[in-house]
Amino acid sequence: MIFKKPHNKVEGLLSTRKEIEKEIEEIQNSCQHSTKSIKYVRERLDSTIMVVRYVCDKCYLIIGIPNNDNLQNFLKK
Repeated sequence: MIFKKPHNKVEGLLSTRKEIEKEIEEIQNSCQHSTKSIKYVRERLDSTIMVVRYVCDKCYLIIGIPNNDNLQNFLKK
């Protein structure tokens, strides 16, 4: 990671977030997504609405939507 001296704290935090997001994207792109679980996740990054999705156990990428039977079994837990 290459860091430039930020003009203010917010600029520094935003720059750091951008670098972290890029690194996460690289990890998720190289992941084989060999195991998955059903989990609650945010609908979008800026949302407070939670939805149920299949998520990779290793890299936490959303990789699908469970079918009705799997969704009902998850909700019964």
